[in-house]
Amino acid sequence: MTSVSSDAHMWNLVFLQLLLEENGGNVINLGACTPDEFIISECARIRPDALVVSTVNGHGHIDGLRLIRKIRENPELAPMKVVIGGKLGVHGSRHAGFGAELIVNGFDAVFEADVALDQFLDCLGLGPPAPKQITSSKTRSS
Repeated sequence: MTSVSSDAHMWNLVFLQLLLEENGGNVINLGACTPDEFIISECARIRPDALVVSTVNGHGHIDGLRLIRKIRENPELAPMKVVIGGKLGVHGSRHAGFGAELIVNGFDAVFEADVALDQFLDCLGLGPPAPKQITSSKTRSS
């Protein structure tokens, strides 16, 4: 998990890390203002099942396009699942059309601010843990 290079916000990453971990994910959080090259080198080193990119500064569509193009150009990382979400533009829902461009350029999924979290978790193959079965170790004798 990471943010884009221009985004200094951290609370969104902490929230998503907790959400993913509570739903069975194993998360490595690369933090805020993460340079593209560092993201790429860490993904090549770690080989994650997926890269989650979260942004709230409104520049996600610009930085995200640059990042995904670099990832898809790298033969080692090209098959990796990469999703992006958050506030992708500075004008809110008036410019909510960034998703199509991000998908065309290589993101597997785009989650703009109003998408339900269950859709996000489902995309990553995660979800709420199954309810625990309560069993009794005692048996009744007749």
